[in-house]
Amino acid sequence: MSGTFTSKPISSVTKIITSPVDKKKRPDERAVFLCNYTDVYYNSIISSDMPFMEATAKQSEIDRFSLMPDDVVITKDSESADDIGIPAYIESVRHNLLCGYHLAILRPEKIVDGRFLSFALMHPRILYDFYRYANGVTRFGLTTETYKKVTIPLPPLPEQKAIADLLAVWDEAIEKTERLVKAKERLKAGKLQSLITCKKANSTIGAFAMPIIRAVAKPSESYVALGIRSHFKGTFRRVVEDPDAVDMDTLYRVKEDDLIVNITFAWEGAIALVKKDDEMCYVSHRFPTYEIQRKIAEPAFVLQLIMSARMKYGLSSISPGGAGRNRVLNKKDFLKLPIWLPGFETQKTIGGLLGSIDREIDALKQIAEKYKTQKRGLLQKMLTGIWRVKPEIVKKYEGEFSGGASEQRRYDAGL
Repeated sequence: MSGTFTSKPISSVTKIITSPVDKKKRPDERAVFLCNYTDVYYNSIISSDMPFMEATAKQSEIDRFSLMPDDVVITKDSESADDIGIPAYIESVRHNLLCGYHLAILRPEKIVDGRFLSFALMHPRILYDFYRYANGVTRFGLTTETYKKVTIPLPPLPEQKAIADLLAVWDEAIEKTERLVKAKERLKAGKLQSLITCKKANSTIGAFAMPIIRAVAKPSESYVALGIRSHFKGTFRRVVEDPDAVDMDTLYRVKEDDLIVNITFAWEGAIALVKKDDEMCYVSHRFPTYEIQRKIAEPAFVLQLIMSARMKYGLSSISPGGAGRNRVLNKKDFLKLPIWLPGFETQKTIGGLLGSIDREIDALKQIAEKYKTQKRGLLQKMLTGIWRVKPEIVKKYEGEFSGGASEQRRYDAGL
C-alpha cells in the first residue's frame, strides 16, 4: 500500500470550536435547534431527521456554532473522565442546528475525512488519552492543551474514506441487530402484560417460596460469594480472599433455581433465580434466598413473574425509606406479596413461551457483541497501519477528494 501513514495532534488537523450555547429561550434571540450532550453520547451519527431541542441563540452564536456536514462533535465535559471524548459524526443538518453546551466541534481540515475521524476517536488508545489528560476532580473537561497532546492516525485521504466505509459495514450490522433486540424486548413486554401482569392476583410469593435454612459456618478459607444486581441485571460473583474480614458468622449456600433477593435494592429489580453455574456459592444475610417448591411453582414461570410490572410495583411498595440503601425490603411483606399463580401446566406453557423469547434476545445480543468485537479488532489493525486497505479498493476514492471531503459534502448540502 502506497502513501505515508502518519500521526498528528487533533489540533493540527481540525478546527476546534467549543460551544457555550445553553438550553434557555430568550425573547430577544432567534429560534434554533440544539444538538445536546445526550444526542452525541447515545448516537454515533447525527442526521437532520432526528428530534432536537428547541432553544434560542444570538446571531453571532448561530454564525459560529452552527453544525456542518462532516463535522465531528465530542463530549467535552462530564462527571466521569470515562465519558469524555465520545464522538458523533454529523451526517446531515437542518437549518440553524447548533452545537450545545458541554460539547466541542472538531471541524476537519482538507486532509481529514470526518467519518474517518469519528471512527479514529473511538480507538481505545485515544479514549485513554482523553481520560488521562482530562482536568478535574468532581467534574472533568478537555482543555486546549489536550487537543495538542492527543494524536490521531492519519493515512492518505482516499484510504481514510475506504477505512470509514469498511467500518460502517460493521456499524450497520450492529445497529440492525440492536434494533431486533429492542423489537423482541417490546414483544416480550407485551406478552408479559397479557399473560401475567393483567391477571387478577390469586396467591402470594410465600405460597411457593420457602426461606432457606441451610446456614453454614463461615469458611475458614477463600470462597465465592454470590450477589444480585439492581435493574433486573442478574447475579454476580465475588471471591472473598479473607473470610475473617466479613463481619458475620454464618452464610447460606445456594443451589440452582433458588430465589435470591437484594434487600436494599429489591425495589430496583434486584431479584433473580440462581443459575446452575452458581450452585454452591455463598450468600450473606443481605441477600435472603428462598427455595422454590417445585410441586407448586415452575421455576421458568417464576423467572418471568419476577420481571412483570406487578412484581416491580410490589417490590417498591414494600421497600420503605428514602433512596438507595435507605430503602430496605420488608422480608415478611415480601412473602405476602400478591401474585397470579395459575395451574402448573399453564405455568410451564407461559414459562416456555417467554423463555424462548429470552433465548432469542440473548442470541441477538451475543451476535451484536460479536460484531462489536470484530469492529474493535478492525479499528486496532487499520488505525495503526498493521492492516492497509488494498490499493484497488482505495483507487475508487481518489477522485472524490480532489477538493477535500469536507468542502465537497458542504457544497452538496448547500452550505
